[in-house]
Amino acid sequence: MDSKFGFDTDSDDEIPAGWEERVTLEGKVYYANHNTRATQWEHPATGKKKQITGELPYGWETKLDEDGSVIYVDHINKKTTFTDPRLAYAVEDDKSLFGGQKRDIRQKYDGHTSGLQILQGRDISKKYVIVTGGNSGIGYETANSLVRHGAYVTIACRNMEKAKQAVDKIKKDVPNARLEYMPLDLCSLKSIQEFVRLYDEREWPLHVLVLNAGVMWLPWEQTEDGFERTMQTNYIGNFYLTKLLARKMLASAPARVVVVAAESHRFSDIDINNISPEWISPSSDRDFRSIMAYNRSKICSMLFSHELNNQLWDQGVVSNSVHPGNLIYTGLGKDSKLYRSVLFLFRPFSKSLQQGCATTVYCAIGRELEESGGMYFNNCVRCPPAPDACNSRIAKRLWKVTEEMIDKRLEQMERDTSS
Repeated sequence: MDSKFGFDTDSDDEIPAGWEERVTLEGKVYYANHNTRATQWEHPATGKKKQITGELPYGWETKLDEDGSVIYVDHINKKTTFTDPRLAYAVEDDKSLFGGQKRDIRQKYDGHTSGLQILQGRDISKKYVIVTGGNSGIGYETANSLVRHGAYVTIACRNMEKAKQAVDKIKKDVPNARLEYMPLDLCSLKSIQEFVRLYDEREWPLHVLVLNAGVMWLPWEQTEDGFERTMQTNYIGNFYLTKLLARKMLASAPARVVVVAAESHRFSDIDINNISPEWISPSSDRDFRSIMAYNRSKICSMLFSHELNNQLWDQGVVSNSVHPGNLIYTGLGKDSKLYRSVLFLFRPFSKSLQQGCATTVYCAIGRELEESGGMYFNNCVRCPPAPDACNSRIAKRLWKVTEEMIDKRLEQMERDTSS
């Protein structure tokens, strides 16, 4: 039976009458038969062997009662129990044998998985996270999921009124949520600098940076920095933000960067010979196509993630890119009536926002990815990107040109300030 927080039960694993499921201090699950007063490792109905892994869920603590027995205290709900809460999501022991053969290992998550399901049983109260664009849509669900398991999350976005509304909404449901919001406009290098300065002032570490904010279907327009708006929001701004926060992540390592990309990266016209400031950020609306600008921004983001991982993984910072899902009903593309109509029509058949944030959450906290980066994930599974999106020569070229573009703008800003 599904619950609000993603827990479910498997009817095939129900315990027969007279039996009780218990767990040892080492995490091995065993079964007690109250009728015969016998115990065994195998499930009485399925023959499975199980184990529990990982730390206690957020808010739980083990203690000894007056008789010296282990008890489990839920500080959030003010409850005490003799049952280890991790039994609710014990996993099959992959060392167990069935019929002389090792059991099949099935894929752990898929496109139906929610962010909260991935976080089951996790205590991430020591993690400090930044989520750009966390005031709505998939970014909101990412932040909402992480704070429910103890993470200290900073929502970074341009609209402070909407950011406050998002924070208030989450804290109304989760009063103890450790959640802040700070202004960040990715279309302004000055704003990015100010955001990093304010974050540094708080002397917080940074363990996860989720580059979630994005725009789509915008007409050609230049930002205050002279860059095309779609490209600066989706790529250039994230590049500069990450560069300024790299020192903080290195000091907090192990740390992770999660770049929200899209399957549309496969339809870009990128080539190592055409990477130039004009290709990245057209200076006029001549031959400008909003959908191609979006596709370019996404393959640039993936190449950025690839090169960032190459530069920092051996220092404890890894980066992966993700595709949240197709045609998810969010605020993305709100400037296109046609696209909004398509989203509305496909809403019953597309992922929910909780399912949409799952791949991001997985790359942000999945134990399997602790030291793994440079990959692309879709439906919580690693999948091959377009060949150009993981081409190291193209990635290095793009990195160099982007740095030059930003440096040129920073020099102009310095001249303007001093004049």
